[in-house]
Amino acid sequence: MNVKGKIILPMLVVSTVIVVFWEYINSPEGSFLWIYHSKNPEVGGSSIQKDWWFLSWFKNGYQEKEEDIENRAKELQLQDWFDPKKRPEVVTVTQWNAPVVWEGTYNRDILEKYYAKQKLTVGLTVFAVGRYIEHYLEEFIISANRYFMVGHKVIFYIMVDDVSQMPLIELDPLRTLKVFEIKPEKRWQDISMMRMKTIGEHISSHIQHEVDFLFCMDVDQTFQDNFGVETLGQLVAQLQAWWYKANPDEFTYERREESAAYIPYGQGDFYYHAAIFGGTPIQVFNLTQECFKGILQDKKNDIEAEWHDESHLNKYFLLNKPTKILSPEYCWDYHIGLPTDIKIVKIAWQTKEYSVVRNNV
Repeated sequence: MNVKGKIILPMLVVSTVIVVFWEYINSPEGSFLWIYHSKNPEVGGSSIQKDWWFLSWFKNGYQEKEEDIENRAKELQLQDWFDPKKRPEVVTVTQWNAPVVWEGTYNRDILEKYYAKQKLTVGLTVFAVGRYIEHYLEEFIISANRYFMVGHKVIFYIMVDDVSQMPLIELDPLRTLKVFEIKPEKRWQDISMMRMKTIGEHISSHIQHEVDFLFCMDVDQTFQDNFGVETLGQLVAQLQAWWYKANPDEFTYERREESAAYIPYGQGDFYYHAAIFGGTPIQVFNLTQECFKGILQDKKNDIEAEWHDESHLNKYFLLNKPTKILSPEYCWDYHIGLPTDIKIVKIAWQTKEYSVVRNNV
């Protein structure tokens, strides 16, 4: 074979490989490749993102696969940062071996070193409708700017029914604020329940592409200390401050069988507070979808769960166990007092001025 033939043959082989892979990536069968290498599993699909994955793969050869193997080997283990024996007076591990994070049980330095390498972005959604904007929103954002995921990129997703009432707040570096106008509801109960639908829609349309973890919080509370990376997990639940020592049969679960949120006596692990929940975007999406599905089913059957979206949240966590639980220190009500097991209050409830901020009490 002459010199020209030796050059042309390898070029033909390479061209053939490129064409085959290009067709494969743009076929339905090839779509799993981009999903496998993405930060978070897709809620929806995108041909543009598949093309990006192919170009990245072709440029880097097998480097990405080797990095994936190395990253898995370096993945942080629970025992690396969590020591349940440090707080023997409280429940620190669930029956399904999920950590219950209390002050003193985690090693912040190890966690920060690990997550600093991940170059995380964490999202935080909060709803403020009607008088909740003027009474609570500014203080919530200012305190979150100071204490939420310090040292990491954060996107605040603010949902309001009147953008003109949005307070002007100067944020620290690494913080971004995005404001969205939502449709007002006549009853506060509907505002509370419809947020599940709204959060799911925003995750599907843009949040899943923007953050690695997402928290959803009520606006009528303020941060008082660091709410950091020790709270991150696949599916995160918050213990309700008034019920964390109670027996499950005492919980205010929805007890009517007609409701989709129904939990019978004799079942249940903890009572979870809807003021804080989080996880990866896909896990939070699944939670909001199932809760909203239950809310719609109840509306169809002309019933409303006793504690609205919180009742459906508790039903979801009964069937889908959270991978991490936050102690009441992360959402405390000072009206209870300050028991010795509450070491540092991360977030405190604001005074509930329902007669002022709610149209129908």
